[in-house]
Amino acid sequence: MTNFLTRPDLSGHFGMAGSTHWLASQTAMRMLELGGNAFDGAVAAGFVLQVAEPHLNGPLGEVPIMFYEAEANKTQVICGQATAPKRATIEFFRDLGVDQIPGTGLLASAIPGAFDAWMLLLRDKGSLPLQTIMEPAIDYAEHGVPVVSRMARAIGAMRDWFKAEWPENANIYLVNGDVPDVGSLLCNPALAATWRRTLQEAQTASSDRIGQIDAARETWKTGFVAQQIVEFCETNEFADVTGRKNRGLLRAEDLAGWSASYEASVSVDFNGYRVHKCGPWSQGPVLLQGLRLIEELGFDRLRSETGFYHTLTEVMKLTYADRETYYGDPDFVQVPLETLLDRDYARTRAPLVGAKAENSWRPGKIAGFGHPVDYQAACSISLDADTLAALGIGEPTVAKHEDLQEQVKTMIEGDTCHINVADRWGNMVAATPSGGWMESSPVIPELGFCLGTRLQMMRLDPSAPDALLPGKRPRTTLTPTIVEGRDGRGYMACGTPGGDKQDQWQLAFLVRHLVLGMSPQEAIDAPSFYSSHWPDSFFPRQAFPGKLTIESRVSDASLQKLRDIGHDLHEDGPWSVGYLSASFRNRNGTVGAAASPRDQQVYAVGR
Repeated sequence: MTNFLTRPDLSGHFGMAGSTHWLASQTAMRMLELGGNAFDGAVAAGFVLQVAEPHLNGPLGEVPIMFYEAEANKTQVICGQATAPKRATIEFFRDLGVDQIPGTGLLASAIPGAFDAWMLLLRDKGSLPLQTIMEPAIDYAEHGVPVVSRMARAIGAMRDWFKAEWPENANIYLVNGDVPDVGSLLCNPALAATWRRTLQEAQTASSDRIGQIDAARETWKTGFVAQQIVEFCETNEFADVTGRKNRGLLRAEDLAGWSASYEASVSVDFNGYRVHKCGPWSQGPVLLQGLRLIEELGFDRLRSETGFYHTLTEVMKLTYADRETYYGDPDFVQVPLETLLDRDYARTRAPLVGAKAENSWRPGKIAGFGHPVDYQAACSISLDADTLAALGIGEPTVAKHEDLQEQVKTMIEGDTCHINVADRWGNMVAATPSGGWMESSPVIPELGFCLGTRLQMMRLDPSAPDALLPGKRPRTTLTPTIVEGRDGRGYMACGTPGGDKQDQWQLAFLVRHLVLGMSPQEAIDAPSFYSSHWPDSFFPRQAFPGKLTIESRVSDASLQKLRDIGHDLHEDGPWSVGYLSASFRNRNGTVGAAASPRDQQVYAVGR
């Protein structure tokens, strides 16, 4: 495979940050320059992402955070994926006459988790004052962030819906009723005011750093933020894909009763490294299963262009089938993770990866575990006229099917952002914030931001491992990564947006870097791809058997060969797929970073 290099692999001795927006990357570096550590940098950048990329995440979304603490030589997880509220039951949704949880509106709101998770990391692992951390984000909310093309496209897709159904979203994101110009500055005074009041109340409550952070957390659990959320859910009704207007399910006891928490990571050894992911309440273990399978299959088949794309695609078909069959919140479901990550299990699955594409549904069989997936039903889902009308799209015959699919995806799936930071002491953070994006739900006027819709990932089949239950975490697609090096110390923090595609892109990146010897930037720049073979995690949870989307930079010979061996190949633009970034520690003790050139806003910085 030809190695591409659009940017240098950054290298320095002080610190490095990469994210899906240059303002967040530079904010993280600002915290390092002020004497803070990687944990301070990640939190400050996380707040900036909420204002700079409102189409990708928001303050009432969620965030899984993985971090390596150099002093303890330990990798851990902070779970910022909160749970379903007490009123969210299968019976409730069945009484509404729906068989899937809506992807927009108020009904799909889990308890917000991002703010508390960021505060937990800052309190216990950071060092800078709360005001220093929050100031950049407040400033951007007050004075504006530049509208990037992707944000403008998202606002354009939602313009008519905002005007008709969610007027507060229109007040913030439309300018004189229209889409703001790319490059113009977009402000959110209500968001800035919420953050300023949070900071003021924290400073009034305590003079010390930890006391202020704890007071800020309490403000979002029981104070004015929580009160506004509950009042909004109890007194407002908004349209969603049920075709009717509904109120939200969140109540005061839900917000007061949940806190972010620490967890052990799950990990496997791979080619001398140790790769860490979040547990099976995320999709993270699919990457670990993939590494096990690749190790069992052997690396030689990865060294040809066709062999690389074919092998990884077939591996992912198997691991994502296991995700659908077995993964769920381990506090509620017995997930046979030890078996799924065992080399013996990989040995039984590896022979299923043959010379041709296999487009059937093939989860593993583990006695006493799992739930059958109606794969044919997922393949048969279509966005009919009633669904499109409920979404505000109107008569489906007036536009191409592909355009409608993209508009639905914009409204329901949104996307995600990412931040990774490495400091001069060896600490590393990888975090993937998401949810609460402007397309998902109506803005709460007094706060300046909206609720998330993560409950759409939970099924209404009580026997499914990801079935809806009050107090249970949705199985999220959010999946940052920490890699420990051959010396047993932290080596790399990385991640990407992309829903179900996140671990597909990271698997290809890690194999290219850790096995094929590409530098991180080369591995990010290499042609990207993804499969849509399994049911998508987002409403309406469609599956497309054998579909493989790949950047057109792949050679014509390989593209034809992939078609010949049975892949339903779809060529995308030459630089269109995947928004990875990574921060890492070099062998000589320096730090480095790399970031995708795609979409023109992912940047790594450092010195």
